[in-house]
Amino acid sequence: MITGASAGIGAELARTFARHGHSLILVARRADRLEALAQELRRQHGIAVEVIPQDLGQAGAAATLHREVARRGLAVDILINNAGLLCRGAFWETDLAEQQALLQLNIAVLTELTHLFLPAMIEQGRGRLLNLASSAAFQPLPWVATYAASKAYVLSFSETLSIELKGQGISVTALCPGFTETDMISQDGAKTFKVPGVRNLTPAKVAQQAYAACMAGKPVYINGGITRALVLASQHLPRWLQRRSAERFAKAAMR
Repeated sequence: MITGASAGIGAELARTFARHGHSLILVARRADRLEALAQELRRQHGIAVEVIPQDLGQAGAAATLHREVARRGLAVDILINNAGLLCRGAFWETDLAEQQALLQLNIAVLTELTHLFLPAMIEQGRGRLLNLASSAAFQPLPWVATYAASKAYVLSFSETLSIELKGQGISVTALCPGFTETDMISQDGAKTFKVPGVRNLTPAKVAQQAYAACMAGKPVYINGGITRALVLASQHLPRWLQRRSAERFAKAAMR
């Protein structure tokens, strides 16, 4: 089951898993896009695809989705928590309702869905979780404060679960892409997030790497060689220098 499957990384994850013969449950707000994608995947790969239009930002959405999956008699052995939001700007200048919606989707819904679907995986003794974190999870990132903080939660939560679930036949992977060419990082049709001199990742490439990391059971995977090097280098800096580097990086990248 893939949340946020109607576009970007979510849609490419659907295409990648479909190419490898997995039946799919696609979840997102936009029913028309989901159905178009489902028809494409059924036609090209001959797999079963269920479409569940669901706004996961609504109160009680995770429980509603869980009940709908059960009502259809479906089982989830791979849960991909991809749905997420990003708010850009100084924290105090950004609408509070937008920040709350981000925290609800990026943290609360991801946690609720994991809690709801994990017991069945434990009972059957197999399963995989793939949670979309970000390279922003590893350091403070000005002007996307709540986004970076929410992804730090996803990273910590996923790594902790990977330890707790040892011996249960279930792997947990936190996927940490660098800047990727999706609607999320675009503003008025223009690309607004970019490391100077570095080409942004494509959703298709991120999805291919995500599939390999998930099936290999890697606890953490950072997409992009340059991104990986930057993240690893930052881990050896004192916190004050991480903050200074994050400020300079953000000013250069978030134009």
